[in-house]
Amino acid sequence: MDTKSLEKVALSVRSLSMDAVQEANSGHPGLPLGCAELGAYLYGEAMRHDPAEPRWIDRDRFVLSAGHGSMFLYSLLHLSGYGLKLDDIKRFRKVGSPCAGHPEYWATPGIETTTGPLGQGLATAVGMAIAETMLAARFNTAKRKIVDHRTWVLAGDGCLMEGVSAEASSLAGHLKLGKLIVFYDSNRITIDGGTELSFSEDVGKRYEAYGWKVLHGDMYDFAGLERRVAEARADLDRPKLIILKSIIGKGSPNKQGTSGVHGSALGEVEVAKTKANLGLPADQKFYVAPEAYAYFKARAPEFAKTRAAWTAEFAAWKAEEPALAAEFEDYLAGKARKELDLPSFAQGEKIATRNASGQALGAVAKSWTNLVGGSADLTGPNVTQLPEGGVYTPASRAGRMIYFGVREHAMAAIANGISLHGALRVFVATFLTFTDYLKPALRLSALMKQGVVYVMTHDSIYLGEDGPTHQPIEHLAALRAIPNLRVLRPADAEETAVAWRLAMERTTGPTVIALSRQNLPVVEKDDSEWPYTMGLGAYVVRNTSEAPATVVVASGSELSLALEAHNLLGGKDGCNDVRVVSMPSRELFLSQPKPVRDAILPPGARVVAVEAGVAMGWESIAKSEDIFSIDRFGESGPAADVARQLGFTAERLAKLISP
Repeated sequence: MDTKSLEKVALSVRSLSMDAVQEANSGHPGLPLGCAELGAYLYGEAMRHDPAEPRWIDRDRFVLSAGHGSMFLYSLLHLSGYGLKLDDIKRFRKVGSPCAGHPEYWATPGIETTTGPLGQGLATAVGMAIAETMLAARFNTAKRKIVDHRTWVLAGDGCLMEGVSAEASSLAGHLKLGKLIVFYDSNRITIDGGTELSFSEDVGKRYEAYGWKVLHGDMYDFAGLERRVAEARADLDRPKLIILKSIIGKGSPNKQGTSGVHGSALGEVEVAKTKANLGLPADQKFYVAPEAYAYFKARAPEFAKTRAAWTAEFAAWKAEEPALAAEFEDYLAGKARKELDLPSFAQGEKIATRNASGQALGAVAKSWTNLVGGSADLTGPNVTQLPEGGVYTPASRAGRMIYFGVREHAMAAIANGISLHGALRVFVATFLTFTDYLKPALRLSALMKQGVVYVMTHDSIYLGEDGPTHQPIEHLAALRAIPNLRVLRPADAEETAVAWRLAMERTTGPTVIALSRQNLPVVEKDDSEWPYTMGLGAYVVRNTSEAPATVVVASGSELSLALEAHNLLGGKDGCNDVRVVSMPSRELFLSQPKPVRDAILPPGARVVAVEAGVAMGWESIAKSEDIFSIDRFGESGPAADVARQLGFTAERLAKLISP
C-alpha cells in the first residue's frame, strides 16, 4: 500500500471539495474534509472496481449514504478515472452539472444510487447486498464464481439516527449479509451542534444486538484501515459496522470539529487558512496533487486486470454452463423467460382484486423468473405468496420470497437496492394506507426510474372494521402527485391481471397496484379490445349508441358502484345517453394525445367522477360538483354499513348522475 500517494489523494479530495463548495457558495465541506483518507483507501486499494467500465456487473458497489457530502464522491470519481472532468467539478451545484448537490443515480458514472435523504443509502445498500447473494446462489457453480462482490457504505450520525436505517440494519443482521461493510463517520457533530444534544446511545452495542460485527478504528490511519477491512472481509457470516473516529472539516483551523463546517462554505478567508494549514498552493483553485493523478494512472492496469480476470472466468463459465449463461443474460437484459399466461376469470365471478392479484403474481413469476419480493408482514392479507422459488434465508440464498417483517420503509428502500443492483425485478407489498411509512423510498424509486412494483391492498373504506386508521382516504391522491409513479387501480379480476402485465412491462419507473379487500364482480366490457385500451389508462365499459350526454368515470371498486347506479337508472335500455368508463390510471389517461382522450371523454359531455377517496385531482376531468368522493376519514364497521354512513351508495350516485 502506497500510503504517501494515498495521502496526496486525500489532500486532493480536500482541495477539490473546499474549492467546489466555495465556488458554488453552497454545499457541505465537512464530510469530504473529514473522510478524505477513507475515500482514498477505498477507491485506491479496497474496492473491486474498474473505472474504465463502471457498469461491470461484478463490481463492488459504493454508497455514500451521507449524500450531503457529495464532493467526497465527485472528487474520488474524478481522481480515479470515472470520466468526471475537472470542469464538471467546477460547476458543482449548477443546473445541468453532473455534480448535483446530492449524488443522483447515474448522473455521472460511478454513482450507484441517489442519496441525500439520510438513511436511505444505507437501507438501499442492504438491497444491493441481498441481490448479490441471490445472484451468486443462482449462477455460481462449484467451479466458477461469476457473482462475488461487496457493498460498501459511508454513513454518518444522521444516517444512523433515521428510522429507515434501523429497520434495514436489523434485517441485514438477521439475514447475515456478510459482504455488506458500513463505515460510520463518527465525528459527533450534527447541524444543530454536538451529538450530545440528541444522540447518546452506544451505536456499536446497538449494531451488535442487530447481529453485526462491530470494529473500531481511526479515520486517518491507513494501516489501521487496512487491518479493519481485512478483518471485515474475513467474516462472511455477519454484516460489518466499522466505527471510525473522525474530525468533521479536518484541516480547517477555525471550523473543524464544529457544526459550522457541516453545511456551509468555509468562506474565502477560512479557505485560505485551510490551504495554508494543509500545505496547498494558496494561489491555485481546484488543485490536484500530481502524485494523486499518477497513483490512479498506475492503478488503472490493476483495475483492468481484475476485470479481465473476471471476463475470462465468465467466458469459461459460459462455455461450461450455456443454459445458465443464457438465463443470466436474459436477467441482465430484463427479458421474461417464458411467455406470460395470465389467469382468466368468468364474467360475474366475484373475487377480491387482491386475490386476483395473487393468481396473476403466480403467472408473472413463472415468466419473469428473476422476480423476487415480499411483504411487510402481510403476506396473507396482501396475497403475495410466491407459489414457487422458496424463501430467501441465510441458508437458502436462492429463495425468491423475502420476509421483510414490519419494516415498510426499509422494505421499499431495499427494493430500490435490489433493482439498482441489476439483473433482478422486485415487488413489495403492504396496505395502501401504509404507503405513508414507505413514501420517501417510493419517491426515490420514481426519481431513479426503477421498475419496482408496489402491491398495495385494502385500498378504501370497504376494508371495513379496521376503521379510519386503516382506511385510505387521501393516499391515492398523494401517490398520483409523485412524478413518474404510475398508479393502477383495477376494477375487477380481469383488470388486475392486465395491471400486472403493464407493471412488469414498465421499466422506467415504479408502479403501484391498488387492490380491494372486498369481493368485486368480473364485469362485462363493451370494448372488445379493453386489455389493450386499458394501457391508455381508461376504456369504455358501457357504451351508448350515440354520443353520450354524460360519462361516468370510475376507478377500482367504484366501477361496480357506477354500474349499479347505471342499472338503477335503467341500464343500457333506460339510460342510453350515459357512458360508463373504467379509469385504472388517471395520470396515464391524461398523458394521452387529445384525440385519444376525446374518444373516451367526448368534448361537451358532462363527466361524473367516482372514487372512494378525496376529490383532489379529479378536477382535471370533472367539475367539482360532479365528483362523487369521500373527503373525510372513514368509520369502523362492516363495509356496507360504513358506505351507507358516509352516503357512498349507488342510490346517491344515481341521483348525482341524473338529478
